[in-house]
Amino acid sequence: MEQTVRIRAARPDEAERLSALALRSKAHWGYDEEFLTACVAELTLRADEVGSRRAVVAEGPDGRLLGLATLEGQPPRGELGLMFVDPDAIGGGVGRLLFDHVREAARAAGFTRFGWAADPNAVPFYEAMGGRRVGSIPSGSLPGRVLPLMELALRAAATEGRPATPAAGG
Repeated sequence: MEQTVRIRAARPDEAERLSALALRSKAHWGYDEEFLTACVAELTLRADEVGSRRAVVAEGPDGRLLGLATLEGQPPRGELGLMFVDPDAIGGGVGRLLFDHVREAARAAGFTRFGWAADPNAVPFYEAMGGRRVGSIPSGSLPGRVLPLMELALRAAATEGRPATPAAGG
């Protein structure tokens, strides 16, 4: 699937469809309706936020939206705000493409690291992408629920043909 998926900037008119995709993706892990309802606000991407949250989509060759990710904050430290793959596309490389894109966009924008609250089911994926667990953080949706806090240190973009160097504090 990787060869046929394109990563591009999300458009404001896609916000509602992307929010629905995020909820479908969250439901993939078997959460019940009450849990998912509690997550709606946190997983909603509004049309007026698409640009400021640096939202990108993974789009299939048929134009179908397969995933989304957001890179939030200002350098030097950012946040992977949303990262969701449509359940039908999970395991097909879409998540890897999105994560790689966000990592490179963060590096190009001058970020030296970014963090995120991870769904516990997604920790193995994020670890495979180079993220490491650095603690825990309260859920923004469910009181009493604690989520793994992940982080990724970035290397600075190579300049003038020199190899990239590790970020300070790496």
